[in-house]
Amino acid sequence: MQYKFKDVLGIASIFVFILTAAIALTILATPIYQFSLNWLDVPERVGMSYDQIMDNYRAVMEYLHFPWVDTLVFPDFPVSESGAFHFWEVKILFYINYAALLLSGIVSFFYVRSLKRIHGIWRLIQPFKVAIFVPFILLMVLAIDFDAMFVMFHEIMFNNDAWIFSPVTDPIITVLPQEFFMLCFAFAFILIEGSFIAGYFLSKRQSNLT
Repeated sequence: MQYKFKDVLGIASIFVFILTAAIALTILATPIYQFSLNWLDVPERVGMSYDQIMDNYRAVMEYLHFPWVDTLVFPDFPVSESGAFHFWEVKILFYINYAALLLSGIVSFFYVRSLKRIHGIWRLIQPFKVAIFVPFILLMVLAIDFDAMFVMFHEIMFNNDAWIFSPVTDPIITVLPQEFFMLCFAFAFILIEGSFIAGYFLSKRQSNLT
């Protein structure tokens, strides 16, 4: 079966939408962070109350999301120049992700609508079937060596070492344990895998109805 350019663009948009939606949901999933604080006994380890830590977490999330918050200020932590620069880079990446989510969502909506009109949902079956294996493989890598994957991710996304925080100059890192990021990666992969599986069965079912 040959795919036209419209199909390639549409299917790619669907996958970008799923990826960026999973990232957005993970970013906004505050309960993951709250669970990490309790699971790892972070308040006890750093000598701060749970509420204090959450105030600092909300401060960084507000900075990363709101354009009018142009200076990162923590209630209880200093921030170095390189640390502030890294959070600024993360802020830009957040905006890029949300822009890609919006754009790919619009393209995906019109593509799927056009497929329904011509009874062509079957075109999505094979792409979803192949895509199902990708997150599963990544999850296996994550489980085997998260440290290596974590470093590789940062080396790909950033062209500097500002992401390597020192607890002396940027003590915020003491309340952002690596295990929290591991849970975020796992949660995102589960969302992506679930979306691929759901997309496969829904497209197959829709094709059988037409």
